[in-house]
Amino acid sequence: MREYYPLLCVGAVIGVLSTLFIIAFATMKDKKTAIGFERNMKDSEIVKRLLHYAKPYWKSFVLLFFILVLSITYDVVSPLIIGNVEELIKNKFEMNELYKMVALYAGVLVITVICTYSQAMILQRTGQKILSNIREDAFRHIESLSHDQLNHIPVGKLVTRVTNDTNAISQLFTNILVNLIKNFFVIVSVMIAMFALNLQLTLMVLSFTPFVALFTFVFRKFARKSYRRTKDATTDINTFLSENISGMKITQIFNCEGKKFREFNDKNTKLLNARKMGIMVFSVFRPCVYMLYMASVLCLLYIGGRGYIKNSYMFGSVITSGVLVSFYMYINKFYNPIQNLAEQFNALQSAFASAEKIFSIMDMEPEVVDEPDALDVEHINGEIEFKNVWFAYEKEEWVLKDVSFHVSPKETVAFVGSTGSGKTTILSLVCRNYDIQKGQILIDGIDIKRFKISSLRKHFGQMLQDVFIFSGTIKSNIVLRRDDFTNDEIMEACKYVNADKFINKLPGGLNEEVRERGNNFSQGQRQLLSFARTIIHKPDVMILDEATANIDTETEMLIQDSLEKMMNIGTMLIVAHRLSTIQHADKIIVISHGRIVEQGNHMELLDKKGAYYELYKLQLSPNT
Repeated sequence: MREYYPLLCVGAVIGVLSTLFIIAFATMKDKKTAIGFERNMKDSEIVKRLLHYAKPYWKSFVLLFFILVLSITYDVVSPLIIGNVEELIKNKFEMNELYKMVALYAGVLVITVICTYSQAMILQRTGQKILSNIREDAFRHIESLSHDQLNHIPVGKLVTRVTNDTNAISQLFTNILVNLIKNFFVIVSVMIAMFALNLQLTLMVLSFTPFVALFTFVFRKFARKSYRRTKDATTDINTFLSENISGMKITQIFNCEGKKFREFNDKNTKLLNARKMGIMVFSVFRPCVYMLYMASVLCLLYIGGRGYIKNSYMFGSVITSGVLVSFYMYINKFYNPIQNLAEQFNALQSAFASAEKIFSIMDMEPEVVDEPDALDVEHINGEIEFKNVWFAYEKEEWVLKDVSFHVSPKETVAFVGSTGSGKTTILSLVCRNYDIQKGQILIDGIDIKRFKISSLRKHFGQMLQDVFIFSGTIKSNIVLRRDDFTNDEIMEACKYVNADKFINKLPGGLNEEVRERGNNFSQGQRQLLSFARTIIHKPDVMILDEATANIDTETEMLIQDSLEKMMNIGTMLIVAHRLSTIQHADKIIVISHGRIVEQGNHMELLDKKGAYYELYKLQLSPNT
């Protein structure tokens, strides 16, 4: 048998060195590639950022480590026990020796079961806490993004990031990470036990490791690519569903069901093909590893069996039947973790691909941010001034061009003009939903960039044409961020804007259920609810953007009465196409193509017989 020594030694050395080389090459950092706002990240960067979330729970992971060490006792000790039993049987053992071995085996098994249970409980609790923190950070960051950034990211994509992708990451902390470590220790421990048992047979096993490392490296490359495709396809289909289910009424009205189904089928097919690719990659990797396992067993049976039959010594140790049995079990325990690593590596690639998607969102720098020394103010007077303001949503495509005007405290100012002239943009800039490119916007003589964004916006109340109502109750939609309002205060606000007239008719009153987007209420009722939630928060500046555009005549009369009351509360900025709504405004600003063309009150502008006069005549025309 000594003729095999040089070959086995060379094979083992090549195996260990090539394994280290291939593993090092396999873990080389991927080149960063921009994909819109998303990018491919380096593995080291992903691991570092994920470990940041695990750091607060390091004590739990230390405890897990010690439990892990105990739990692998079975994998290391059980082959030795079975080998000793084989020797006892062969040598006509005494029953007392057998009882001892059985008791030892049972004790090791009980310890392993207890460790496995404790490990699972600690991992699940810790992993879910980490997952919750990641999900909260992702949602908090999404809340900090500007309107422009949110307009460029499909809602379905954001939903996928916070739900599907965080769930994929949860597997990393609750299953993958600990099993990767466990399997690593099992492989190392088994190798040590094999070296102690028989050197030559161990060298034979190690000679197969370069192929294991090579298969792992190839699998890694294809698996990551597959999971990126799967994540992209999942995001695409979720985005499609989010948009098209919300717009299903339009699809049905225009009889577009067939077209939309074909679009969905295309996206679904892409997802199917991406998943097929992942299945194929995995189905090739595991059989390859199993093939190496069977080759190792065949070599063991040949080399070990030949040594046992000839009763020869190998590096000073004889191969006995017990050694062969133990080694057979050790080979199984050596390759089992490697085969399990396929599944864990599979899930690891999924977790890393999900982490890339989540961190790409979280790496987006908010376009509108607080200055380091931003002010937090408790009250503003409501004086607003635009000084030579230029603004564009896209570079050089100016929506506002050198706009300047002044609004005094508690003054009501209306903006009129054709669609696309820049009226709504002005209201968005006052609340700093966007940052201007040139000029200056002042609130009470202070540049709005000097205010904390949260402090600035809490002094504004906005009533928009497209009212968004959340699922919940009427009460929860009115109070929003505050829970300290009493029912009397809420009803007082509702009476102030005439919303009480329909609320009192509802069976549940303030606790009446509100379905998704408030679809169980009329447009006018939703608008009155938005007025109530604005009034109850007592804003210093109120903004009405086409708040009466889609409302019936009866509801408009209620809203007009509410507007007259609200004009006494604070500064009011109004955008309205119906000039009857803004005739009593203190000042009317006429905008055309991003520039102010006229300013004055209703009568002054009519006397000028300019742009406002033409708009007024157009609305009075019997043909309109």
